[in-house]
Amino acid sequence: MTKEHTLTRDCPATIIPAGDKVTLPAGSSVFITQTLGGNVTVRTDQGLFQIAEANAPAIGGYTPAAASPSTNSEQIAFSEEAVWAALKTCFDPEIPVNIVDLGLVYDLAVEKSPAGKNVVDVKMTLTAPGCGMGPVIAEDARQKIAALPDVESAKVHIVWDPQWTPQMISDTGRKVLGLE
Repeated sequence: MTKEHTLTRDCPATIIPAGDKVTLPAGSSVFITQTLGGNVTVRTDQGLFQIAEANAPAIGGYTPAAASPSTNSEQIAFSEEAVWAALKTCFDPEIPVNIVDLGLVYDLAVEKSPAGKNVVDVKMTLTAPGCGMGPVIAEDARQKIAALPDVESAKVHIVWDPQWTPQMISDTGRKVLGLE
């Protein structure tokens, strides 16, 4: 059974799947449905919401799992593999598979800037064109890439060509979702 938690303070959140920003009032009851990637998906009487990792301490009785070394950008040197690892810490708040294994990342390009740092450009799509969470997921990915050492800038673009299909899910993602 899912444990009920109470918000200890007013808490910024994002409505799922609309993507609208709201404030959940202190004292609200929430049930955690997903904690992957640092952000927390909660269910309330009003529906599903995503609470950003920075605001998770507002969830009374919730203790986030310790970050693994692969998600701690200060412990790794910059590489394309580090960017892929950062992207694998980004999740659709309704699906327990990262955006890479969901097949949402279509392109990753890294170039050196004149200052010798890295400029990272990612093209990704969504499982559904009307998903309001797209900009939220893309911004999560951008922030995690930008936090890597020696990244001057990071951009994540949402594209629709080719259209995503479930066949794009990796073998790992298929196993998590019970499709194999």
